[in-house]
Amino acid sequence: MHGIIDPMPETASVIWYTGADGAVRRRNPSWEQFTGQSHADYHGWGWLDAIHPDDRNRVAQAWRDAVADGTLDRLRYRLRRHDGQWRDVTAHGSPLLEDGRPPEWVGICVDITHSLQAERALKASEERLRFLDRLGQAARPLTDANRVMATTARLLGEYLGATRCAYADVEADSNRFTIRSDWSVPGVPSSAGVYSLDLFGPQATSNLRRGQHLVVRDVDRELGDEGGGRMFNAIGIKAIICAGLAKDGRLVAMMAVHQSQPRNWTRAELALVEEVVDRCWAHIERVRDSAMLREQDRRKDEFLATLAHELRNPLAPMRYAVAMMRMAKDGSVLPQAQEVIDRQVSHMARLIDDLLDLSRINRGLIQLQREPVRLATLLQRAVETARPGIEAARHRLELQLPPDSLMVDADPARVVQVIGNLLNNAAKYTPDGGHIRLAAWAAGRNAVLEVADNGIGIPPDQQGKLFQMFTQLHHTANRAQGGLGIGLSLVKTLVEMHGGSVRVDSAGLDEGSRFTVELPLAKAAVVPATPPAAATPSAPGPTRVLVVEDNRDGLETLLALLDVLGYEVAGAADGREGLAVARHFRPQAVLLDLGLPVMDGFEVARAMREDPALKDTYIVALTGWGADSDRQRTAQAGFDAHLTKPVALDTLEEMLARATQPAAGN
Repeated sequence: MHGIIDPMPETASVIWYTGADGAVRRRNPSWEQFTGQSHADYHGWGWLDAIHPDDRNRVAQAWRDAVADGTLDRLRYRLRRHDGQWRDVTAHGSPLLEDGRPPEWVGICVDITHSLQAERALKASEERLRFLDRLGQAARPLTDANRVMATTARLLGEYLGATRCAYADVEADSNRFTIRSDWSVPGVPSSAGVYSLDLFGPQATSNLRRGQHLVVRDVDRELGDEGGGRMFNAIGIKAIICAGLAKDGRLVAMMAVHQSQPRNWTRAELALVEEVVDRCWAHIERVRDSAMLREQDRRKDEFLATLAHELRNPLAPMRYAVAMMRMAKDGSVLPQAQEVIDRQVSHMARLIDDLLDLSRINRGLIQLQREPVRLATLLQRAVETARPGIEAARHRLELQLPPDSLMVDADPARVVQVIGNLLNNAAKYTPDGGHIRLAAWAAGRNAVLEVADNGIGIPPDQQGKLFQMFTQLHHTANRAQGGLGIGLSLVKTLVEMHGGSVRVDSAGLDEGSRFTVELPLAKAAVVPATPPAAATPSAPGPTRVLVVEDNRDGLETLLALLDVLGYEVAGAADGREGLAVARHFRPQAVLLDLGLPVMDGFEVARAMREDPALKDTYIVALTGWGADSDRQRTAQAGFDAHLTKPVALDTLEEMLARATQPAAGN
């Protein structure tokens, strides 16, 4: 009946011959070669035995119809090859008359298995691409990460005909994962929640953490109770694909497809789930990045508005104080006006210092000067810095000092700043007449500091935002007394730079707050039994002071102030003039600005150090530049000290007093 023309499987063809009634009467070696049947097997209608049982009746009927019509065209069926594989073929044939004998049919069968497979693959690929395009179109306009997860899970679950489909974020510990949103067929409960990868069993967990996929076709046959079977059966799942997504060596997300009955997942289905989790992650990252940029832009606008507000606030009472001084004839308002101006200038200086600290930290310019230091001493210093605000609100401060033997390995100034910020925060957000407690103790290898108050408290949903930069919590609007929302961010950063931690606890509104800081204890160190006494400034201080400042108001007011204090003063408005005045005036101390016209402060200082008559003059940088790098530059240029504007009067006098100490020793 059939004869092989081309032995290549993907193009195999068979020429066949048969009688008009469809029976085979003569031997056909090609049929034997293709099907493996013997002549006895395919003789007569035995050739039907090589056709798939589901196709035999249809083929026999098609043959009878073909005999009646006189043609056989594109009859398709499955034919068993000699190796047992079923091959898709198409048959074509027509009758052939010879010398008036009954017609004999001749035709050809073509093996179309590979072309059908290619056609199916192309169709599946087109369907897959259409699905991925539909998924992209659905996710692209979404601006909420949870909606991206929900939409992706629904579309994938519906496409695969699954029972449930879920997307999960994996936390940085590569163990806990959160299903925020999933999709399931009606009647199947949601799987949303927080889980541990350990539930999958040790082998699956290890594979998932490496970014490999978990594919289970039959939970009961393939998994034991300890291998994850107990968990899957508990939620009614008998087959699962869990495709993990690893980024930079860490598992970051998973897409899970559940089936309530065993299912023989195909490679194409696994590949699709793998691609969907990758695309979903990309969409979610885009949405989250966009949301973060919007949030940063909103917070930036709020910060700029707050900064303008905070800078205007102290300027207003200062201007009022100046107006009062001008109008008063008898000088009676002078002390009050002075206090107002001094207090508001100090407030502005603290705002600027906080901003500069934040900038330096972000640029990695702050270097901790760590040393073993008594924690009790740091607490006492911090209390002194915060005392004005505490006393102004009539708070009761409870201080529980640790023993003198409790030492921390810390930068003293920065720890005082941390504790002071926490105390100021407690004073600000506690109604007048409240209670604030500052305590410290040792716990293992750490020292624990605690600042607690009975103030307005913090709602649980806002506690996670508390240490973010420029954050002002909404519920504090009626109680806030100013600030840029960076104090607690500085606290967190400075504590973590020490290798410590900070946390907040509050039962909610009007329940008070408790901030807990942990810092590493210092190793055993020999320290003085009592803190060293502060150095006493020498009196009476320098007699001749030169001020070089290009801001005319700043120059004239500082000269007037020094004159009132009893110093002999001279001034200059640019660097070259300052150097000339110094050579004539021979000052014992120079208060020298850095950003001067003609010659800057660095050039002036170097020139003075090269002049034999001025080389021993005490030179103080008095500038608005206060970063560590600025202090290093002034030291390298020959400055003896560095003060940042605005400087407190007692600090200025103490600095000028040092200028006379070398002379006093001669």
